[in-house]
Amino acid sequence: MKIRCFTAQDRADFLSMMDEFYHSNAVLHPIPKECMERCFAACIQGGPYLKGYLFEEDNMPAGFALVSTGFSTEAGGVCVQLEDLYVRAEFRGKGIGKQFFTFLRQNCPAGTRRLRLEVEPENENAIRLYQRLGFQTLPYLQMILDVDP
Repeated sequence: MKIRCFTAQDRADFLSMMDEFYHSNAVLHPIPKECMERCFAACIQGGPYLKGYLFEEDNMPAGFALVSTGFSTEAGGVCVQLEDLYVRAEFRGKGIGKQFFTFLRQNCPAGTRRLRLEVEPENENAIRLYQRLGFQTLPYLQMILDVDP
């Protein structure tokens, strides 16, 4: 399996997989296509906050991950947030998720103190993977406020 950063040529594959992901039971609700487009554009720009990774198996797009970086006062340092992790159904069970977390830990920015992610309670396979990797459940109620651009 190969893990690499997105290139401009990955747009169609990414948007297709993102659509699959956001219409699955692994997420709370779908997101507008415009949000998907903005995510891809941010990854291609190469800014410091969002990175996009493509997973390839036998030269086929097998999945992707979006990873953002910020600061955590609780951890006292850089916090790497796994925004999205998706592996296409035909590639599941091959250890791609586990390989990605190994890759992620080896490629975190200097000063990283915490990895963080969200998971739907119904996504039991993902929860088992995350627990095997050492992730702990936090009893937070998460709240958001969307603001106009």
